[in-house]
Amino acid sequence: MALKQGSISIDTENIFPIIKKWLYSDKDIFIRELISNGCDAVSKHKRLVSLGETAGDDKPYKITVAVSKKNKTLSFSDNGIGMTADEIDKYINQVAFSGAEDFFNKYKDKMEESNDIIGHFGLGFYSAFMVSSNVEIDTLSFATGAKPIKWQSADGMQFEITEDGTRTERGTTIILTLAEDSEEFLDEYHLRSIIKKYCSFLPVEIYVENTDKLEEEAKKKAEEAAKKAEEGADSETSEEEPKEEIKPVPLNDTNPLWLKSPKDCTDEEYIKFYQQVFNVFDEPLFWIHLNVDYPFNLKGILYFPKLKNEFELVEGKVKLYNNQVFVADNIKEVIPEFLLLLKGVIDCPDLPLNVSRSFLQNDRDVSKISKHIVKKVADKLKSLCKNEREKYESFWDDIQVFIKYGCLKDEGFYDKIKEYILYKDLDGKYITLKDYLEYAKDKHENKVFYVVDKEQQSQYIKLFKEYDLNAVILDCTIDNNFITFLEYKESGVRFKRIDSDLSDVLKDKDEEKDEKADEEIVNFFKEKIGDRVQKYSVESLKKEDTPAVILISEESRRMMEMQSRFAGLDYGFDLKEEKTLVINDRNPLIKKVLSLRDDETKKEAVDVICNQIVDLALLANKELGAEELDLFIKRSNELMSKVISL
Repeated sequence: MALKQGSISIDTENIFPIIKKWLYSDKDIFIRELISNGCDAVSKHKRLVSLGETAGDDKPYKITVAVSKKNKTLSFSDNGIGMTADEIDKYINQVAFSGAEDFFNKYKDKMEESNDIIGHFGLGFYSAFMVSSNVEIDTLSFATGAKPIKWQSADGMQFEITEDGTRTERGTTIILTLAEDSEEFLDEYHLRSIIKKYCSFLPVEIYVENTDKLEEEAKKKAEEAAKKAEEGADSETSEEEPKEEIKPVPLNDTNPLWLKSPKDCTDEEYIKFYQQVFNVFDEPLFWIHLNVDYPFNLKGILYFPKLKNEFELVEGKVKLYNNQVFVADNIKEVIPEFLLLLKGVIDCPDLPLNVSRSFLQNDRDVSKISKHIVKKVADKLKSLCKNEREKYESFWDDIQVFIKYGCLKDEGFYDKIKEYILYKDLDGKYITLKDYLEYAKDKHENKVFYVVDKEQQSQYIKLFKEYDLNAVILDCTIDNNFITFLEYKESGVRFKRIDSDLSDVLKDKDEEKDEKADEEIVNFFKEKIGDRVQKYSVESLKKEDTPAVILISEESRRMMEMQSRFAGLDYGFDLKEEKTLVINDRNPLIKKVLSLRDDETKKEAVDVICNQIVDLALLANKELGAEELDLFIKRSNELMSKVISL
């Protein structure tokens, strides 16, 4: 006989469309909600036992999720506090009246600051109607003399409460009869994967049972026992050794590493946890353990993964949890955007389980949490650089992309760590920008020369070393943007590629220049090579073995790079790299061709040699174009023919 019938009281009109469309964006979220409710029920009972409000027992707390394809049902069972008929009426029939909140308010004076109650809304249970054609609650309260109660509803609007419950021990079982469009949740493998996604670290052990398999196994055992009993009446049978019972293994880790104090964690534990959470076999470079109790509650571990190549410069995975319940991956409002390149877990009970992005964007606590995470990352980098410099340098090449990207996204982050950003020099040593500027102060103040390709620019590197000059290696994909950022942040500092304007640093300052002679050399080369370069310069380089080098204006090169990034846009003019041919008047070959400039019999050979000099200079700078390469090969063959004919 029904104890009560009626309509569910809804505080907000048309609440179910809101639940389905806005509160829960993912259909599978109901599994998280129902398991979380079970955890809350267990936590409440634990609390009452600890307060002496009720007696405990030796039975371990657990949550069991049972699936039956045959019956098209999913059930969620816990051995927590259970409910009376009045409590069901109060917490289930009145939507948005949170049992967790009511419990907390009742015992708040006896609760610890970091309470372990998950629920905040009282709406989680109703996510079950997103996938169900019928929902039943079978529950028995822990209270002395309580009777098992059954609650049933087919649509989430009409309900019935009876004393037909079947539970004999305290706790609650929620049985869902799945709708036709939700039968994918009856697949055991799929079910397990969802539980692992949302509930891998819940504080109560979670088990999955396949009811159909268990029934088949029980039936098979019964048949075998009956057969043996029948056979045993007529013949002697040897006693079989009893098979060792395989204990079921919970799907979750009830005590994740982030809950431990950093001082109690070993490197091996951090690495194992990283591999477990992200299903990888490699090891992280290093990690940051977050452990904050005030002014907000925040725990977690952030890992810096090792990139195999720059093409892996994609978002990592930072998992956000609320009291060990998975909320989402990569919440940009909580986790600074540049840190999404990392991997890790963050557990923040101060944030609600389900809330809009607009709320997060405007919430002060969220902003504080985000800033704190940035500060902790900066502090870790500072500490490593100061106290473990060798280790820091060993993985700098792997983390520099994260760091530089972080600086571009957050100027405050750059201000915190600018003194700990490293640059590799031509000798492979790691230095700071401050170190480089101090070293180069007397030679080229506030000018930073850099290399983008050590092999391609080897001739220029050789020249630099001959002049006791240094440069830094900036060969990351992100470095073009980072250079511009540094020039903006570091007033007066300018970056020049090693093959840009070198006249100030490579020429022999002690030698007086003959401007008239230089002009004659320039005019001679202009006549021979035409418009292959835009500018000319004559320098007396210390080393004689280099006839000429090509320099490309830093400004024109950056404009060309910008044009390539925005290919297809019409600027109204055609941008070209501004090439300068630096002719070394100390080189024997240059001297020789100049000495033959008036010899008409050698005119053809001089033309070939001059163009060959330019080709070699262009090749040392970068690859020749298709047409230029053809001409270079043709001239090289001509030269070899002349040599062989000697």
